[in-house]
Amino acid sequence: MPDPTFTERRSSVSRTTAETSIECELSLDDSSTIDIDTGVGFLDHMLTLFARHGGFSLSIKAEGDLEVDDHHTVEDCGIVIGQAFRDAVGDKAFIARYGHAYVPMDEALCRAVVDLSGRFYLVFDATFSRERVGDMSTEMVKHFWYSFAEKLGCNLHISVLNGENDHHRIEAMFKACARALSTAVRRDANSERILSTKGVL
Repeated sequence: MPDPTFTERRSSVSRTTAETSIECELSLDDSSTIDIDTGVGFLDHMLTLFARHGGFSLSIKAEGDLEVDDHHTVEDCGIVIGQAFRDAVGDKAFIARYGHAYVPMDEALCRAVVDLSGRFYLVFDATFSRERVGDMSTEMVKHFWYSFAEKLGCNLHISVLNGENDHHRIEAMFKACARALSTAVRRDANSERILSTKGVL
């Protein structure tokens, strides 16, 4: 029988350290607002398309020690957005739990698979030929997803299956993760309340 209590799943997370100050607002069930300002232009681009292709509302404002490098800002954005997803998904009632997506970007192709199991594990199968794309270090791409998955508490498998252009490879990755997460958080009132033999996720 349909559950009458479905309400919009929103969260707000603030995190301040000696290195960064970040404010984030997220809605899993609304896509009307995307407002990204991390100070790292390429990350802004990736998070904007992540929200658009996932169907999420996402607002994030970050101030970090970019005079040092992009490490702390990118890492802490992953932490904060992962926590926002964890808070928004709540008790995970009626969610699909699993999601996967293949996304092409010209010559690049990426597969993302996620399980909102409450257990953290990241498999990241991608390499890059450039040290930076725009103002973001390519080594921070894996670090972002590690921080995100750890805070969300999910299994996340990311595989770049093809591609030569690092911008395309990373963009396909963010879009694939967005679409996989969109599927995983989708609710169905006619499904089991908690999709686990343990009765909890």
